[in-house]
Amino acid sequence: MVHAVSLFLFTLVILMGIIPSQSSVHAASRIPVVVTLPVLKDLVEQVGGDHVAVHSLITGIENEHTYTPKPSDVRVIQKARLLVTIGLGLDTWIDSLIQNADRPDLIRITTSTNVPLLFDRGVSQTGKGHPIGNPHIWLDPENIKIMSGHITEGLRRIDSSHQEAYRKNQADFSHRLNQLTQEMVNKVKGLPDAHRKVITHHPAWPYFAKRFGFVITGEIQTMMGTHLGSEPSAKQTEKLVWLIRQEKVGVIVSEPQLNPKVPQILSEETGARVIILSPMPGVLAGTQTYLDFIRYNVETLVGALQGAN
Repeated sequence: MVHAVSLFLFTLVILMGIIPSQSSVHAASRIPVVVTLPVLKDLVEQVGGDHVAVHSLITGIENEHTYTPKPSDVRVIQKARLLVTIGLGLDTWIDSLIQNADRPDLIRITTSTNVPLLFDRGVSQTGKGHPIGNPHIWLDPENIKIMSGHITEGLRRIDSSHQEAYRKNQADFSHRLNQLTQEMVNKVKGLPDAHRKVITHHPAWPYFAKRFGFVITGEIQTMMGTHLGSEPSAKQTEKLVWLIRQEKVGVIVSEPQLNPKVPQILSEETGARVIILSPMPGVLAGTQTYLDFIRYNVETLVGALQGAN
């Protein structure tokens, strides 16, 4: 009897190793999607739900403008059924990856299509910045609705069997975006107009500021006419110090991806407070999803402005 029970248990263990579980079968059937940025990963997951397996080439701490692809990225592209990008010159490095992976047939979704664009300050005068439009479009939730619409159409194109689920997921996500946007706009409305001024380290924030009601008085990178990481001249620093004092700016917004040296110098000279916000979800604790990311940035900035005035 004991021998029979042991034989049964041994056979059961073998079968469990041979027959895949429902979860492993489902995971294997998910559509492999590659995105260039973490924000796109969250959008694809919001729309695709359990039907997609999404890989972001950038984790968020790298510079999305100058990212250097790795050999492992080529292998990921080779297995993908859908590629999602921003466009607007932000992730042009993806073109060499597609070529190296020999995937000219890969379906590609450019999420900036039909998004109303903003242009950087002084681009025409300096020749710097983003001459075809600022690419940080995802910092406005209204743009996210357009972007998620493109993703929905892309998923429906390669997986018509779940197209109703994709439509429903997108509609639910848009509803939550509307609720959050209105809540955050109301928070900023609680600040007097004169207390909404900020200086930003690099021009990632125009869409964010316009949507929620903040005022960007100046951008360190743009005003200095230099590339990120380069040292400003004494004259450039003096100009920024004068602007902060003249406009009574209480907060300087820097980013975890950037060198904090210049914002700290300006803070010491003017008394303006430096805070760290990320233009990319997932970099700071509590910002893993897009909704959490927007809430974190708005509430952190409002709190800093209240404390600075």
